[in-house]
Parts: sequence; structure tokens; C-alpha cells
Amino acid sequence: MEYSNLLPRFLKYVKVNSRSDEHAERFPSSKREEDFQKQVIMPELKELGLADVHYNQQAGCVIAEIPATIDREVPVMGFLAHCDTADFNATNVQPQVHENYDGQSKIQLGDSDFYLDPEIFPKLKNYRGQTIITASGDTLLGGDDKCGIAELVTLAEYLLNHPEIKHGKIRLAFTPDEEIGTGASHFDVADFGAEFAFTVDGEAPGKLDWGTFSAAQFGLDIQGVNVHPAVAKGQMINAIQVGIDFQKQLPQDEVPEKTAGRQGFFHLMNFSGTVDNAHLDYIIRDFERTGLKQRKQLVQSLVNKMNKDFGVERIKLKMWDQYYNMADELEKRMDIVNLARAAYQAEGLTINEEPVRGGTDGSQLTYMGLPCPNLFAGEENMHGRFEYTVLESMYQAVDVMVNMVKMNAENHH
Repeated sequence: MEYSNLLPRFLKYVKVNSRSDEHAERFPSSKREEDFQKQVIMPELKELGLADVHYNQQAGCVIAEIPATIDREVPVMGFLAHCDTADFNATNVQPQVHENYDGQSKIQLGDSDFYLDPEIFPKLKNYRGQTIITASGDTLLGGDDKCGIAELVTLAEYLLNHPEIKHGKIRLAFTPDEEIGTGASHFDVADFGAEFAFTVDGEAPGKLDWGTFSAAQFGLDIQGVNVHPAVAKGQMINAIQVGIDFQKQLPQDEVPEKTAGRQGFFHLMNFSGTVDNAHLDYIIRDFERTGLKQRKQLVQSLVNKMNKDFGVERIKLKMWDQYYNMADELEKRMDIVNLARAAYQAEGLTINEEPVRGGTDGSQLTYMGLPCPNLFAGEENMHGRFEYTVLESMYQAVDVMVNMVKMNAENHH
């Protein structure tokens, strides 16, 4: 299939800074995200002729519809992609297009001293003869998730240009703040109006995500006793040392840098403080809900024990759940997963269903009543200067979605 506007569309999108801001008080977290949605995406959707194009202020989200081309009732399906990029330099992105890659050479990133080296990034060797798109060495590319955005808009353009393709109503959403984990919680499932959906935010062709970590986060505030070190014996309680003592009691091999596959972890993300007071931030990850519960119980028991030893509550714990493994819910709707599998197989793709060692917007959306696995978008090496995507992978993502909308209609004939 020919999607001639996909590449220029993608290049246009990545040049727009739409990075989210985890420290912001507003929602969406950055005005630049909202500007990208309202000033770039919405006008293009209207120009293409989509229906019901609107900005849902509560959800910080652009919603649009590809009208059905059949009269009978077909379950309404949706596709989503997020507008924000990650916390790496996103100012003045200069995408570089490398055609007919030879599968073995280093790719220089612009005029910088940085290269994509297939010896370091061996997946590059899979893309011989294809078109690699990178940034210029000092920014991210933004393919996460402007690949998905470009693919959704291209899907809409293709289906509107080919009304002979029989499909039901398709809803599209362009969402904010995925990278900081706050966008999905605002999503308006009723306004979106789909029975099920797919985020288009995954990696290489064939990746199909319908299992994720279950996740929690906690913070420790430690109150020490600061006295002059000359007279500290028996009096000083060093809050920094208390934090170190807590950390040392967690399983030392259950950390991100020592785990893979289905292994969970405790991850210390921030440690700051003085003798007088200290603060620690952690995330907890486990694929099993029972495993997450056990990890949380361990944290609580350590805090309780340490406070009991002090004879006073020196450590204050605040802990909360972030999201759950969407496989627990999607196992009840395997028809949706099977729809994606069939579309992948029709493209001759080898399906990779390794669970995500993280979460997606689909994790939250699934528990909000919108079953939502994640499809590949062709993003590679996300969140840094070595990010790249492959044009042919993006073409395949659109092909898969076209197959899915056809199959959804055929399955409900």
C-alpha cells in the first residue's frame, strides 16, 4: 500500500516541540502539547474530512471519527496515540532521513559526534534496504509517539480515500501526558464512544502488548536528630543513614539493573536530604497483583519495624497504586487480542507478545472500561538522542490497522 503523505507528515510533527512537563500544575502539563493538538493535528483532521473533530478540554484530548462505510451494526473500535514526548531535549528537532540503509554502517546523527552503531544497536541490521529516520544528535526524535500520530492520521486519510473498504465507525484520540503517566486518568471514555480500542505506541513490527507490570509508588520522609558531631554520641540520628539502612533491607538483586523478563523490582529513583531530614522516592513493579501486594507489605513492615526500634514515628510512608496489569482484564476479552493477532499474521509478521516491563495508557484505560491493548508503531531506542524509526515499519503499522478495521466488520457480518 502506498502512503505517500506519511513521511512528510511525520517529519512535520517531530519538528514541533510537544514535550510534557512532570513539574507543571496545569493539565495538559504543557501549553506546547495543547498547541500541537489544536494548531497542527485538529486542522489537518478537519481538512481531511473526518467527522466530529473536537477538543475535549476535560481530557486534554483531540477526538475524531472515521465514519462507517456499512449500514449494519459493527462494534465501534478506536485507536489512540499520545502527543507528548519524553523528558529529553525536544527543542529544534532536526530529523535526518537515511534512505536504503546498508544494514552494517554506522549512521552519523546530523553533524554531531554521535552515531547509531549496529554493533551497539543490533536491531539496525534488520532494516537493510530500508529508510531509517533519526534526529541530529542533540535532541530526541519524538517518534514516541509521533509515529503513532502520523499513522493514525494516515489511516484516516487512506480510509476516507477508499470508501469501498467496508468498515464500521472508527474513533481516533490524540492524548496528552502519557510520558508522565497522568494523561489517561483524565480520559473521557463516554465521549470517545468506542467499545474497545488500541494504543499505537509500541516498538518494532510484530510487537503486541496486552500484559504490563502492576505498579505502585511510595515516598519516605525521615526526620532525624541533628546535633553537633562533637557531642553526637547517643543523640544524633542521621536521616541520611536511616534512608541508607532502609534501602539495604530491600532485596538487593530485585532492582531494574539486575532483573529482566517477568521479574519485578524495587527502584530507588530519588534520595535527597541532610542529617536533619531526608526524602526517598521509589517505584515498585510486579507482573502479578499478589506479588505487588507482597512487595508493598514488605515496605510497610520495614517501616513499622524501624519506627518501633526508634520508639517514635521517624519514617513517614506514603504509598499508592499507579496501575495494574491489563492482562488480568484483557484475558476476559481475548477476541480483541485475537483481532490484532490475525491482522499481524495477515501481514506475515512474527508476533512478539512479551509483557511490557512498564505500563501504557492502555493499562489505565482498560480498567476504566475501555479494553485497550497496544500495537507497534515502529519506535526504537525511545527517549534519547539515539532514537530512530523505520519508514517501512510505519507503513506496516498502517497496513495492520487497515486489516483490523476490515476484519472487525467481517467478524460481525
